[in-house]
Amino acid sequence: MNTDDKLASTDRRALLSTLWIFVLLNIVFRDIHELFRPGLLAEMMASNVNGVQITDEVMLLGGVMLEIPIAMVLLSRLLAHRVNRWTNVIVGVVTVPILFTDGPKDLDDMWFLAIEVVALALIIWYAWRWRVIHSSAREV
Repeated sequence: MNTDDKLASTDRRALLSTLWIFVLLNIVFRDIHELFRPGLLAEMMASNVNGVQITDEVMLLGGVMLEIPIAMVLLSRLLAHRVNRWTNVIVGVVTVPILFTDGPKDLDDMWFLAIEVVALALIIWYAWRWRVIHSSAREV
């Protein structure tokens, strides 16, 4: 693999990793914005947010769901081409419905959710189109 081939592979990996960072930041800031929703503090004090009883299991599930984009930032850079490509496509597709589990509660939630879905669509699209040109074994 020559320098140009390595650069093409690195660029696609960097792009996917950066998009996962973008998704992660939007998820985090969506959650931060939620902190300013009227009545949320009272719900949190009662351990019942949006009709969901907050337990250790619910907190663990939230942590696992947040770990998905965190892990993909790293995996997008480290996995081999074929595994990387399919992992990004599959995890991108699976992440979209996960984002809707909490559902948008107000306009800023809808805004962040729309941005997250667009970013995930880009991840899926770029990963799907990431090919190896067999004549030179170059990743594109």
